[in-house]
Amino acid sequence: MRPSIRCALERSAELTRSNQFVDAVAIAEAAFNQATDNELSEIRQWLSDHADDFVKEG
Repeated sequence: MRPSIRCALERSAELTRSNQFVDAVAIAEAAFNQATDNELSEIRQWLSDHADDFVKEG
């Protein structure tokens, strides 16, 4: 996955942890919309691997 998409997902996790859900979803949605079909599977895997990033300080 492109670094810009990974960065967006990481930022979305940060915003989620600080209860800024609307902004978090907007950033994640923009990343999803930019992604190629191949990247979408990588994004799903990243989200699975990093689920705790969205709820725990890290």
